[in-house]
Amino acid sequence: MINQHSENLLDTQLENPPGEGYIFSWFDWFCLWYPPGWLILFNRHWQRYHTDTDGWNWPEYGLFLIPGGFYLALLSRWLRLGFRSPQTEVGEFDPKYQQAFRKEVLGPIVKYYFRGELQQVENLPQTGPLIVAMNHAGMCFPWDFLTLGYLLSEARGWVVQPVASPALFEHPWVIWWLPPKWSQVLGGVRAELDNFEAAMAEDKIILYAPEGIRGPRKGWKRRYQLEKFDVSFIKLSDRYHIPILPVVCIGSEFLHPWAVNFQKLQRLVKLPFLPFSPIMLALTLFPSMGIWAMRTRLSYFIQTCETAGIPNSNKGQTVAYQQAQKLREKLQFQINQR
Repeated sequence: MINQHSENLLDTQLENPPGEGYIFSWFDWFCLWYPPGWLILFNRHWQRYHTDTDGWNWPEYGLFLIPGGFYLALLSRWLRLGFRSPQTEVGEFDPKYQQAFRKEVLGPIVKYYFRGELQQVENLPQTGPLIVAMNHAGMCFPWDFLTLGYLLSEARGWVVQPVASPALFEHPWVIWWLPPKWSQVLGGVRAELDNFEAAMAEDKIILYAPEGIRGPRKGWKRRYQLEKFDVSFIKLSDRYHIPILPVVCIGSEFLHPWAVNFQKLQRLVKLPFLPFSPIMLALTLFPSMGIWAMRTRLSYFIQTCETAGIPNSNKGQTVAYQQAQKLREKLQFQINQR
């Protein structure tokens, strides 16, 4: 069945006129079903739409696919760039590229690998702005966020922007894995109060994890146990009169099962989390698997919207905390029910 879906989508891509859009080749389908190849797919798609002289090249892509080859590819690229890191230009959000990436790369991954689905769609409002608040987990690349963003865009035609850890924008590992401007151009909003508030002021549809990085960092032992909620999204919702749309995600804990956070080493390398699990042996041999995750079914249960608050109410810290705690208890109850 998956092969038939793949063939149908491949036929659709081939119908595009030459020079328009990204056309999946047999090599791209191979990369989709071979974990070390996901990084190739992301970079090749970027290079189709952007000039990237500092990016990976074909011989280096080939090295990704063999055990330990990524280290040789990294050395090759470093030598080719004259012993320097890729340029870290600041990029701006490009809705057209987000749409192309969603349709041409994210779509096959969401539909045929993570099998993402929205439940209780009748609770979705017709328009924004919104703060979409979701339990975030998995201790891996934020596939639960990307999948929900794709599904909401398909259901309502929304332009959705996720709030992401600063590490996804500027950490040296990410800059070497992915194009330096990748997260910004795709619409990522830095998880910093000024950036979050600026996005709210522009009436955008924002994906937000109230647990912050505590959610994915908690590990397998505390799966489906919500961590403490931050209160910033409650206060900003009140200030800008933007409703909160709670969403429960089931399946995200299995994106990287049996993982624990290696806290001391994580702090040393300045990553949001550093998982340790049986899968990490494969990651050591194939570092390009850093954006891959285990196959699971991601189901999203849309809850009823929370009101944006009373105009000019200016909630204090205590009231905001109580409201955040109430929402946390509501979502935890829904998770337990599922």
